[in-house]
Order: sequence, then structure tokens, then C-alpha cells
Amino acid sequence: MSMVIDLHAHVVLEESFGTAGEYGPELSSDAKVQDFRVGDYVMRVPYRGSVFMNAQKRVDAMDALGIDLQLLSPNPLSFFGYINATDALRFARASNDAMVKHIDPFKNRLLGAASIPLQDPELACEELERAVNHLGLIAAYIGTDYGFSLDDPKLDVFYQTVIDLDVPLLIHPATNNGIHGAADERLSRFGLDLILGYAYEETIAVASLVLGGVMKRHPKLDVCVSHGGGAIAFLKQRFESMATFLGKESTFAEDLKLLWFDSHLEEGPAHDLVVSTVGLDRMVFGTNFGGWDTPTVVTDFDRGLTPNAMQLLRLPWIEM
Repeated sequence: MSMVIDLHAHVVLEESFGTAGEYGPELSSDAKVQDFRVGDYVMRVPYRGSVFMNAQKRVDAMDALGIDLQLLSPNPLSFFGYINATDALRFARASNDAMVKHIDPFKNRLLGAASIPLQDPELACEELERAVNHLGLIAAYIGTDYGFSLDDPKLDVFYQTVIDLDVPLLIHPATNNGIHGAADERLSRFGLDLILGYAYEETIAVASLVLGGVMKRHPKLDVCVSHGGGAIAFLKQRFESMATFLGKESTFAEDLKLLWFDSHLEEGPAHDLVVSTVGLDRMVFGTNFGGWDTPTVVTDFDRGLTPNAMQLLRLPWIEM
């Protein structure tokens, strides 16, 4: 039986608390009522004592579910996309240092992705170089909203640095921006910020990368978008139709296959649509491990994605 590699697993690192100045992050010490604060956004979530903060509990839970290797990534609530670059860099450095410490006792089971202060592309490049070359982290991890689009030309220097360091770039949304919660207050009910807000952000990110020419300008860039790219598979034909309406020749459907997508979707029609749209060879396994929507079983489909994960993460040293 082949090994299983999970590329969608977040971590909460206590050593990073308070390093973004007034913006936090901060977790209340009450074991029963745990409020996680980023700026003025607060979410009640039981991080303390869970797999998010305890690496041994994480590995034990991985064993129970049948996951062999996991890429840990920053908590999306702490992307800090709209705060000043100085505070964002201080947080990223503390987070990346803490990530290494967190995974070090389980090097054969846990890998780490770097937090990036993308609001300042030059600082982002410097911190990614430090994280990869000096700390040994193996991927860059960013959000979707830093006050500018992901196809903004000022990010080209960052994308080139990702290529030069030969690491993948993983993208995950957040509907809080480090200062406030979702700009659209209608998303504050029914969990819509996580359900609809995330899909909205992912869809914009994919459209920006493809239609904004990032993947054509940087053909060696490996980008993986979470949750199957939001609503992009469902809307693919509308993107094609809009190009026709504007009198343009569209290669949108084919260009989607320049990206990677994680498979963290409930089984069923939505999952199947993403696979049929982007192709099995552009999918990697993801769980949102420990979260509200973590799968309860690992399927043969999930195991079959291991070669893709090995390719994306540059893991030739793993024997299947």
C-alpha cells in the first residue's frame, strides 16, 4: 500500500503570539473558552491541547487516520494581509522559527511551509530565502488578499524567487485581513465566511493567476490552490463564454491545468467536477487536519495522489 501525503494541515504556534504587535495573534488561556484574536476579529476555537498545537497528538491522529507525511502550514487567520509590513515580517519570522522547532522532533512525519509577508514583495523574498536556505522549510504559503491582486507585476520578483529556490507556492484564503473580519458583514452568519468567503477568494486567486498572465510569465512556477480552487470548476464555462463575448480567444480551460489543486472537498459531484476539469495529475491530497471538515477515512483515491504530492513537494527521497 502506498504512503499518504497530506498537503492541507494548519498549525497554531504559541511562540508567534503577540509578534504582530497590536494585531496579535492572541489565544485566551481559559481551557474551556478559547478565543483566538487577530486584530479585532475573534473566533472561538479549541486550539490548546489539540493537534493544532501539540505535535505528538497530531502524529498520533495521523496514525489513526492513515496519513504518513504531512505538510504543516500557517493558520490562515494569521496571514495579516493588511497590516504594516514591519509587523507582518516580525510575525512571519517568529512563525517560521517556531515552525522548525515544532516539526523537528518528527522530521520523518512533518514538513513545514513558510509564512510570508507578501504585502512587501522585497521583504517576502528575503524571508522566503531565509526560511528555505537557513531553516529548511520546503514551501511558501500565502493568502489571497494583500490589498492588490495576485497578478500585480510587483509580485513578479517574488514569484521568480519561489522558482529560484525550487519550492512550491501554496495558496489558501482567509476572509479576515489581519485587522478586521470579512468586509461583507453578510458573511458573518451561518459560517458563510468559511463556506462562501473562502470559495470566493480562491476563485478570484485562480482567475488572477491564469487570466492575469502569472502562469504564462512564470511557466516554471508551481502553485497549488486549496479546496479545489473554490468555484473555478463550476464557473469554467462562464469564463470561456465571457472571453467569447469580449471577442477574445480563450485558453482558460487548458490554462487551469498549469496550476495544482488540493482535493479537500466533500466526496460527490463537486469533487468529481474538479477532477474532471483540471485532471487527476494536477490534484494533491488535503484534509484541513483537525478542522471542522476533516475527512474520517483515507480513500484509495487519496492514496493515488501521492506521486503528485511527491512531485510538487520535490520529495525524491521518499520510497513508496
